[in-house]
Amino acid sequence: MKLEINNAVCGYGSKKVIEDISFDVKSGEILCLLGPNGVGKTTLFKTILGFLRLQSGEILIEGDNVKNWSRNRLAKAIGYVPQAHTPPFPFNVLDVVVMGRTAHIGPFSSPSKKDVLIAEEALETLNISFLKDRIYTEISGGERQMVLIARALTQQPDILVMDEPTANLDFGNQIKVLEQINRLSKNGLAVFMTTHFPNQAYLCSTKVIILQKNNEFKMGQVEEVITEETLKATYGIDVRITSVKNQNGDKISACIPLLN
Repeated sequence: MKLEINNAVCGYGSKKVIEDISFDVKSGEILCLLGPNGVGKTTLFKTILGFLRLQSGEILIEGDNVKNWSRNRLAKAIGYVPQAHTPPFPFNVLDVVVMGRTAHIGPFSSPSKKDVLIAEEALETLNISFLKDRIYTEISGGERQMVLIARALTQQPDILVMDEPTANLDFGNQIKVLEQINRLSKNGLAVFMTTHFPNQAYLCSTKVIILQKNNEFKMGQVEEVITEETLKATYGIDVRITSVKNQNGDKISACIPLLN
């Protein structure tokens, strides 16, 4: 499965926020979107998900323009993981995950046994079946984020769009979520995610886009795009790129900010 953006212009009404951006992400890849606040990351996401009208250009899935797709058809192709949140009602975890089947259920129908089974399989995939009967509002932030990923998986999408999936998580839970994202990609999902942390791109990305001010952007392989010069130009801070070896002896790069 391949998500392809061609010469996209995104914005609100007559206001253009992003102009002429093109990229793609396909099965087994993780595309990481970086950039400072206010450059259009959320606008791009909302446009891909159909919440905003594409002003110009094309959004293709497997070569098919999604312009005339129904909301249900798009939801079956693209799963969305928002930042962790606390809903107003204390649903149990399984009920929250089953909500991901909405696109597959008729407007006046209830979830079937098959829908519940798919939700339980998503919990099992993420190794969080033990949360099934817990109250969503009473579990930790890291657990809630895993539940939101499980909810997206119950849509059975081929593409996963994730909005800062590690936001507000402690260091350990950030890494656990990244490990699951890597695993989902290796199982064939195409993943498009945003983050504010360049080091996360080193840990799990196949490709990177950095949005900058004045509608400029850079994209390519991680090591090519995330450089000291680019990060300085993007965030206005001095950094150094270094590397360490993991348990397998493979080199992993890391970004270290230099405080004045």
